[in-house]
Amino acid sequence: MVFELEERRIDVAELQLGMFVCRLDRPWHETPFPLQGIELTRLDQIDTLRRLCREVYVDTRRLVPHDPLQTLARGELSRHRFRNSTHYSDLVAVEDEAPRAHAALTNASQIVDGLFEDVTSGRELSVEHVEQAVRPLVQSVLRSADAFFLVEGLRERDNYSYRHAVSCSALAAAFGRHMGFDEETIFSLAAGGLLMDVGKTRLPEALLQYQGSLAASEVDTIRSHVKHGLAIIEESDISNFDVMDIVRSHHERHDGSGYPERLSGNAIPITARMLGIIDSYDAMSSVRPYRAAISRHQALQQIYAARNTLFQSEMIEQFQVCLGVYPTGSLVELSTGEVAIVMAQNQVRRLRPRVAILSAPNKQPLNDFRPVDLMHLGDKDAVDIVRSLAVGEYGVDATRFFLQ
Repeated sequence: MVFELEERRIDVAELQLGMFVCRLDRPWHETPFPLQGIELTRLDQIDTLRRLCREVYVDTRRLVPHDPLQTLARGELSRHRFRNSTHYSDLVAVEDEAPRAHAALTNASQIVDGLFEDVTSGRELSVEHVEQAVRPLVQSVLRSADAFFLVEGLRERDNYSYRHAVSCSALAAAFGRHMGFDEETIFSLAAGGLLMDVGKTRLPEALLQYQGSLAASEVDTIRSHVKHGLAIIEESDISNFDVMDIVRSHHERHDGSGYPERLSGNAIPITARMLGIIDSYDAMSSVRPYRAAISRHQALQQIYAARNTLFQSEMIEQFQVCLGVYPTGSLVELSTGEVAIVMAQNQVRRLRPRVAILSAPNKQPLNDFRPVDLMHLGDKDAVDIVRSLAVGEYGVDATRFFLQ
């Protein structure tokens, strides 16, 4: 049998674990790699390639398998439940799950709106309402994470605090699914994502929306949302340890530069390490009062740049594999000039996801979208993703196709 390569040239910034690098932009003997061709199974390999090369060629037909729990089995998975891996596979197609994902998203958004209003008004946080918001969201993500993130990427950019809470909850569910955690642990992660910033309801709204530089005292006030959040959770009689860990420690950082306790490394609970990355990623890729959003692809690159300083390298590695090079729901520009939205990941060939083409090559919107699986295009018709786009770039709107 003849083993064929299908090469694609990529910038080293796009390298991910699981890829097979078959060619470099420099001779192999000028690198520390003993053989031509390398399976990327460790982050230090990616670091070396990024230091030595600008572009490399990857074989898009090959995927190097690895177990996410094995990556994190270096002494930090102290709780027994984090040692057992559950395998999840999509139960329904993206298109079939999208309406249910939209309903779960709408339901969660409405409940969160009420939850936050209750707490702002001094009423107790409802455990029942948290369950009602999170459970359908988790179930949708377990059926098809791609469907939920396609729909989530298209929804109206409403109140940031409420949208951020729901997005982080869904991201936590998807990350927990990728890690192979059991369903109840995934639910705990998602509930923690929903509630980790609930303490901000006790801060002045004007301070949260302020667009200038903050004084030291104002920074301290913002950081006090962790203390307020813990108080709100305790007053509600929520006794879930994962939720408490997330609320308490999602602003701690790997190098000890975070707050409130300046924890570092494995002293930070694994659930809080996961949500710290998610919190930062969603904030970067969302429109804020004081800055524009960046693309999801760019947000992942910035998260990667903070490995082993702000965030644990192994955790970043798994988050990148979970979302893909171009996360579902991302707008992208194709080599044809067309604008598309990523509909679903192809785990075997991560640089070639399923997309829906939304515009002509001149960027004029189409009357209807055209689904294309980039992985299944022949060599003659091959189409690549050229770059990621920020939300709203070129004025192309996909909501009319998927949310009507």
